[in-house]
Amino acid sequence: MKKEECFYLGKIVSKFSFKGEVLIKLDTDEPESYVKMESVFVDYNNNLVPFFIERSALHKSDLLRVKFEDVDTEEDADDLMKAEIYLPLTLLPKLEGDQFYYHEVIGFTIIDQTFGEVGIIKSINDSTAQALFEIDHKGTEVLIPMNDEFVEKIDREAKQVFVNTPEGLIDLYL
Repeated sequence: MKKEECFYLGKIVSKFSFKGEVLIKLDTDEPESYVKMESVFVDYNNNLVPFFIERSALHKSDLLRVKFEDVDTEEDADDLMKAEIYLPLTLLPKLEGDQFYYHEVIGFTIIDQTFGEVGIIKSINDSTAQALFEIDHKGTEVLIPMNDEFVEKIDREAKQVFVNTPEGLIDLYL
């Protein structure tokens, strides 16, 4: 399994018990959806390694307490600290309408109501307070906030995202 075929679910943030249990900080709005998983992929030494889950339960709000098979000691759990957790893209529920996953719109064309065709979405920058579309406009990078007020429509078949940005926003980059 390759990372491109998976989505990031979270990160192992701490040990929970001396029997090898760990806490995973989930990157999701619906942590309860992931309580009954049978397995996950752990990014271990730059390889995605399948780990099978003996049991799991929500701990506080966004932490998942997990006991992996064959992780039976604190030392075993130490080895997994800070490891990222992934699941196959096929396990993501299909989104309808104007909701989308970030990975889904890479390569889509952005069309602004006033400006017209802006360019192709190269990536999504979600390391800022507001996630941004990173768009290639004839070799120049244009950043458009992924704001619900700006995104008007997603056309998955035509691979287009229609936006209505504030006047002058796109011109700042050109």
